[in-house]
Amino acid sequence: MNTRKLTDIIRVSSGAAPADLVIRNCRIIDPVSQTISSGSIAVYGGFIVGIGDYHAEREIDAGGMYAVSGLIDAHVHIESSLCTPEAYAEMVVPLGTTTVIADPHEIANVKGIDGIQFMINSARRVPLKAHFMAPSCVPAADFEDAGAVLDSEQIESLLEEPGILGLGEMMNTPGVTGATEPVLEKLTAAINCGKPIDGHAPGLSGKQLNAYRVGGITTDHECTTPEEVRARLKRGMYVLLRQGSAAQDLEKLLPAVTDANARRCAFCSDDKHPGDILRYGHINHNLKIAVEAGINLFTAIAMATINAAECYRLKNTGLIAPGYLADMVFFDDLKTFDAKMVFINGELVAQNGKPLFPVINRVDKAVTHSVNIAPVTPEMLRIPLPSPRARVISLQNHALVTGSVIRDVDVKDGCFAFNPSVPVQKLVVVERHQATGKTGCALIENYGVRNGAVATTISHDSHNLVAAGDNDRDILLALKELEHCGGGITLVHNGTVVDTVPLPIGGIMSDKSAAEVSRQVDFLTEQAHRLLGINDGIDPFMTLSFLCLPVIPHVKLTPRGLFDVDTFTFTGCSTE
Repeated sequence: MNTRKLTDIIRVSSGAAPADLVIRNCRIIDPVSQTISSGSIAVYGGFIVGIGDYHAEREIDAGGMYAVSGLIDAHVHIESSLCTPEAYAEMVVPLGTTTVIADPHEIANVKGIDGIQFMINSARRVPLKAHFMAPSCVPAADFEDAGAVLDSEQIESLLEEPGILGLGEMMNTPGVTGATEPVLEKLTAAINCGKPIDGHAPGLSGKQLNAYRVGGITTDHECTTPEEVRARLKRGMYVLLRQGSAAQDLEKLLPAVTDANARRCAFCSDDKHPGDILRYGHINHNLKIAVEAGINLFTAIAMATINAAECYRLKNTGLIAPGYLADMVFFDDLKTFDAKMVFINGELVAQNGKPLFPVINRVDKAVTHSVNIAPVTPEMLRIPLPSPRARVISLQNHALVTGSVIRDVDVKDGCFAFNPSVPVQKLVVVERHQATGKTGCALIENYGVRNGAVATTISHDSHNLVAAGDNDRDILLALKELEHCGGGITLVHNGTVVDTVPLPIGGIMSDKSAAEVSRQVDFLTEQAHRLLGINDGIDPFMTLSFLCLPVIPHVKLTPRGLFDVDTFTFTGCSTE
């Protein structure tokens, strides 16, 4: 801002000159003073310049609606919506979200710096304020087989860019607590730049959590119990309360939120499919859940606005007050939180659930053609077992944490054999970036696939090709289908491809609108539950995609084999 603009803003604020816009007849919610006041909001140069009696050539009557600062998603991977930033904005802005803290590590694990630049360029073409973090873990762990590697020098260079807000979630917790040099170099680069560092510390406690915190990490979105929330708040961290698709943690975490500690809590979605956003909402859905659960209205609104702004040091953001950016959402009631008008920088960008800005889903060739696998044979899918006792990944409903259990299974010719009466199926991960032929196989329960297979090129965070099924024929067919279409999600039933959602951008994003992607995924989801019998408490695709992330307890599968996250070592399906 220059002196001339500041002079003009002050003149308008003092009433000496007209505003650009006045929104009259508002009920303005202030989560700081915990008050609701009636009045008009004056906007000039993209800023709120006053609350009170102002005049302007352009005036809007809010009809007594509630005015709230624009909602902020404190941690999201836009790629997990299967949409580009442009299509994502078209979906979430009409719901009242004006700002997101985005970690593009999904596309970075596939396409590196080119992927990050694609996300930044796409976001620039829409009003949504997307603040990008530099992905800290590409790949998520040293032994992962991703499509790219971002070393400490590249991270340091990214952090020096003015458009990069901070360092993305540090998933390598052993690297932090063990003070390994490559991890410390990334942390130090962010600290020296004075930029925030996001955390990812599921299950971490005691001195290990202390060590993680003093590494400069200030947030965590991986809490699954109220006790974990309290432990992090006591250590001065911000807790980002998540309501995603696979991980729906918000309601069970709210008992940890009090009037005393809520200022360190914010809302996030992390990973949420477009159908869930269009059906239930985005951060406005978090608001609804919190208020229904008995959280004080002003506290809930603070968690959706000013708390996140303060956490990420977003200037002039998070309140409806003079000097703050004119990012605002208007609700007609404080129960459903349905957004009726949304303003960004003082411009009306959405009304009655519809965007008022154009969206052209541009695709960069640098982020396409990403599926490159070696031939997969039936022999590669065999799981040797010297006895019928096997280690099995146990899935949990609406959660990312998995258990490691021992089950009795059938064995034929020294290998696992499918048995319809035994609810254990096969999980396969194939490296898909360098055609190395690396293929990991394991066993899962509580997924429930029957007479078919599900496969996707979305497998966090290296995004290799993952499939689950109850027979090798359908698993192989699903793998071949995704190789043929260049990435996506597919469903196979009794030797026939039911349908496929192509995801040509890095194998993780569509070039279609959010509504079209939602329609495609909804159809596939319905078929997955109806035809294949997948557990109703499981998101068939997002849950599958997280079974490959070896930084979330307790056991996961990589192309190199079964991995015990607790010991951070590879294990096997055999118990001998």
